[in-house]
Amino acid sequence: MKVLITGAKGFVGKNLCASLRLHPNIEVLLYDIDNTPSELEVMLEQSDVIFHIAAVHRPQQVEEFNTVNVGLTSLICEKLIKIGRTPKIILTSSIHAELDNPYGESKRGAEEELKNYADVGFGESVVYRLNHLFGKWSTPNHHSVTATFCYNIARDLPIQVSNPANELRLTYIDEVMSAFIAEVDAPAAHGFRFAESLPSHAITLGMLADLIRGFHAHRQTLMLADYSDPFVRALYATYLSYLDTDDFGYGLDIKSDNRGSLAEFIKSPYIGQLFISRTNPGITRGNHYHQTKTEKFMVVQGEGVIRFRHINGTEVLEYPVRGEEYRVVDIPPGYTHHIENVGTGEMVTLFWSSNFFDPDAPDTYFEAV
Repeated sequence: MKVLITGAKGFVGKNLCASLRLHPNIEVLLYDIDNTPSELEVMLEQSDVIFHIAAVHRPQQVEEFNTVNVGLTSLICEKLIKIGRTPKIILTSSIHAELDNPYGESKRGAEEELKNYADVGFGESVVYRLNHLFGKWSTPNHHSVTATFCYNIARDLPIQVSNPANELRLTYIDEVMSAFIAEVDAPAAHGFRFAESLPSHAITLGMLADLIRGFHAHRQTLMLADYSDPFVRALYATYLSYLDTDDFGYGLDIKSDNRGSLAEFIKSPYIGQLFISRTNPGITRGNHYHQTKTEKFMVVQGEGVIRFRHINGTEVLEYPVRGEEYRVVDIPPGYTHHIENVGTGEMVTLFWSSNFFDPDAPDTYFEAV
């Protein structure tokens, strides 16, 4: 199967190319502004499915809305009629097609061209009226507020929030890709239709900016957002895609003493806290208990012994641990505990705590095992 994408170098086009190339039975034909009309005609002669994505959003002259958004759609339909081919056509339109402004009118005009083409019996035509989209590869400081916020905040550049209370509906690019791949796989049909609305998330500009600022601050606060929310996960993935390529890595705040070193990794009121330590041979960490807080220890390098004693008892329990075993040991409340490096080299331990450390309420009481 051969699939033609117009506007292949744009935001949606690039994501669609990446998605389609995962299917070995699909050959992708790419058309964009630097291709000629004759090249387009050759591609149309071969195409089984056409994703017509090419459009202008912020032209230098308002007339370009009609020339490109309507004109190119009309040209594609005319050429297909001329060569007698009936590929399935999927047009990316916009919710702005419901508005009476030059952009909205041009998108509505493109829809009408496609409907006229379908009405005379030429194949299947589908229109997607898309909400504001977000995801990787959208151009910042262009027509996507999400891309602009992500790009600027990632680089400590200022952003403008015209009205924090303004609400917009955002659709993640992967939702669009899932729908588009389903169109390719669907059985052949005829006629014109509007596709069902894709999932979207309502959010104010102020909340959007605050979420992205929180992602940016994570490297200092280590605080995770609520990734149980699919929208937050998608937005964080989008934010990371706008990092400068020299800014993927970052260091942690390492605290060192004669015992070794320790660094917090991530924390959240939803999952607690993760941190990692390096402990020198013969050193013991701990000798304390918690009333409510719980922990998990896992030695990932070296050899150690974790010892417990109920604070009202005398029996000492021992749990040998080695890095090769990836063995996790739970630390119940009411047991004083410590971990000793009994090996000849450095011991590296991963810790999880149900509560991240609060100096005003540490729930940590020192008592030797």
